[in-house]
Amino acid sequence: MLPPRAYVFIGLNIVRVLSIIALLLLFGSSIFTMVHDVEAVDASIAAKKTNATYASDMLDCDYFDGSTVPNQPAGPAFAVVNRLLIIFQVIVLIMSELGWPMKLFDTYFPILGSKFGVGALGVIQCLIGAAVLSHHVDDFSLVSAFFLFSIGCLNVVVGLIWRASVKPKRSLTAWKERAKDVLPPPVAGLMSSNQPFMSGVFTGSDRPMSPEEVLATRPGFGFGRQGEKKAALKGFLLAKPVESLPRYASKPTSVQESGQHADEDGSTKE
Repeated sequence: MLPPRAYVFIGLNIVRVLSIIALLLLFGSSIFTMVHDVEAVDASIAAKKTNATYASDMLDCDYFDGSTVPNQPAGPAFAVVNRLLIIFQVIVLIMSELGWPMKLFDTYFPILGSKFGVGALGVIQCLIGAAVLSHHVDDFSLVSAFFLFSIGCLNVVVGLIWRASVKPKRSLTAWKERAKDVLPPPVAGLMSSNQPFMSGVFTGSDRPMSPEEVLATRPGFGFGRQGEKKAALKGFLLAKPVESLPRYASKPTSVQESGQHADEDGSTKE
């Protein structure tokens, strides 16, 4: 039976892996769509030059034939720029999910850094998915965009639940460090072998002393009479505990008391 934090760790990393897979699929579909659009635009331009009827028909079309490129001024250029921006955003989101380089994100793009959750990441994924789904695309791009949009919604929910603690909870390095913390950490200055054993307590100096130096300069006198004398000279007195008997024990009688009782009995008898 695993602890609850283990299930949270596994679940968050499953969402993380699915997010990376969705981003990789959209990365591949964006490259495929961009190449297909460029080929379709080139074929349309070539057909316009050779076929006047086709050129007149293209004037009434909103998109180039067989592509997602709008038939308007600078349409092909901005279509390519759009795909390049999507590819760049996907690369940045993949790096954020992998957590490398996290220092770069913390400095220049903190919303994807370690101090923020995955809610903003999910919103960006939804925006990218919606941008792709707003055009007529092929089946591969359609499935990839739907998958990314659904994972983005899931990341938004995860971000709302765990907020900024989601990345430490799913971090592999943080999990390994928590697994090592079976015992409480040692107190600083006591368990380290590099720290001095005593720091001039008996000598009054600031120079730290090792255990060997302490024993060499201040030898002990044991627990005998010598130890008691040295302790008495320094003002330490050992109090002897008061003798007592348990409550159930009978009160002892002395020999004199028993003799007096015997004399009284003898005189009485006479």
